Amino acid sequence: MEVLNFIDQLKEFASNEDVLAVGRDVTELRSKFDDYILEEERKIQVEELESQDAGNEVNLDERKAELVQLKDDFYAAYQEYKEIKKKVVDERNATEAANLSEKVALTKRLREIVTSEENIGAAFAALKEIQERWREIGDIPRNKRNEVEADYTHLLDDFFYNIKIYKELKEHDFHRNHQLKTSLIAELKKLNTLDSLKEVETQLKKLQNDWNDIGPVPNEHWESLKEAYWTEVRSIYNKIQRFYDDKRAQQQSNLEQKQALLEEIKILVADEEGLDNAGGWDKKTKKILELQAKWKTIGFGPKKENEAIWKEFRGQCDIFFGAKKEFFAVIHDKYDAIAEKKRGLIARAKELKDSTDWKDTASKMKQLQELWKKQGHAGVKHEQKLWKEFRTACDAFFNSRQNHFKAQDEQFDGNLKLKQEVLKTINAYTPTAEKAQVLADLKQLSADFNAIGRVPMKEKDAIFKEFKAAMDKHYGALKLEGAEKEKILFAAKIETLQASPNASRLLNDMKFDIRKDIDKQNKEIALLENNLGFFANSKGADSLKKDVEKKVDRAKDKIQDLKDKLKMIPNE
Repeated sequence: MEVLNFIDQLKEFASNEDVLAVGRDVTELRSKFDDYILEEERKIQVEELESQDAGNEVNLDERKAELVQLKDDFYAAYQEYKEIKKKVVDERNATEAANLSEKVALTKRLREIVTSEENIGAAFAALKEIQERWREIGDIPRNKRNEVEADYTHLLDDFFYNIKIYKELKEHDFHRNHQLKTSLIAELKKLNTLDSLKEVETQLKKLQNDWNDIGPVPNEHWESLKEAYWTEVRSIYNKIQRFYDDKRAQQQSNLEQKQALLEEIKILVADEEGLDNAGGWDKKTKKILELQAKWKTIGFGPKKENEAIWKEFRGQCDIFFGAKKEFFAVIHDKYDAIAEKKRGLIARAKELKDSTDWKDTASKMKQLQELWKKQGHAGVKHEQKLWKEFRTACDAFFNSRQNHFKAQDEQFDGNLKLKQEVLKTINAYTPTAEKAQVLADLKQLSADFNAIGRVPMKEKDAIFKEFKAAMDKHYGALKLEGAEKEKILFAAKIETLQASPNASRLLNDMKFDIRKDIDKQNKEIALLENNLGFFANSKGADSLKKDVEKKVDRAKDKIQDLKDKLKMIPNE
């Protein structure tokens, strides 16, 4: 139903010629209107809670004001209807009172006929007149209806039963009335199977009127029919009463559940323990939201109490979230400062993400990640967005690095296979008789091995060890002597070391050892030359002097050989 149709239809009912006939419709309309208002108020409550959950409170005062205005307009129209209805009811009551007086008089007259009239024709004529007038008379007060109708019906029964001729004439009607009343009782039983309470009430009223309209039944069946009739009527009334009792009980249960939640939230809001940090507030917020979620699942309570308890519950929520807002207003500045520092780290990460200096950049990226951790949390508003941006920049670099080394590893595997092929050639090499040719071949094999790039880390020491052993074996088999042997083997050693994965370190160590040896020889020369000054010009001393001078010359020659070797070592 459209909102404005509530008022329009109420006014239409008020303008109905028979306002009493639409009384139940008006009551139902009012109930629907109240349900509609409650539902709209509930929606506003839920929207307030949800907006509050999201931290984005909305102003619903305008909608609340519209609901208040709608209620005022509706109940103003409802008041007009009540006044019209009251006037009609007053008029009806006056009419019913007059009708009651007239029916009582007719009953009194009928009783006189039943007890005193001996003339059957006059009795029937009087009875017919009474019945016609009785049907013409309108309704009487409800509280007197059963009594008057029962008295009238009983007098009719007495009349027909006391007058044998009338009994003979109406015997067929009695049987028919018995069938009709039996069928009507069956219809009453069906009402208990209907789900629509409105339909039950409407049908019950109709069937009760029909029961009263049906004439008498055989006397021997009257008590059983009457008992069956009232048994079904009372059963239906009990069903109607149970419905309203259950509805009131459910509303009371809902109110009690809401009261329990109200008490629980009061305790939570009053307890300030742990509210000196964001974690404490978040923990308590979770509990408050759980209570709000439970509240939403509970139906309406009695109208008056429902509105009051909602205001109190919402008030507790407002107290808590107001205090939370004040607390986080203080720490938001801190979060903003942390967020600004993290934006700086993001900018630096973006500068580094495309770098191909894998080792140095990886170290810098890890340092940035450590700095990120040390900054602390930037708050719910910033943290996830900033972290996603920072993580994206870091992942871009490390993914590129991983892809690079994956391709490099594939290349290293190829290099390993090539070096293994060269090793097969070296191991299978058979020297010729020409020493110069053998040296040239070994040098070329060494150059071939060294020309191949790096191999996987886990294989580098093993492949070099195998290469060195093979080359040492071939050089060891050569018949070399003196300075030539020393020079060739030294050159071969350099070529071999160049094939090592640690070539730079090994060659630097070799240079260090040679320079250390040169320094040692220089110190020896200095000591020997210093000793020369102590020898006297004698025959024995001269012999010693010449021996020292020879040692000095040998040391100088050795220094020269060492310097020559030093020149042979390449700069790695």
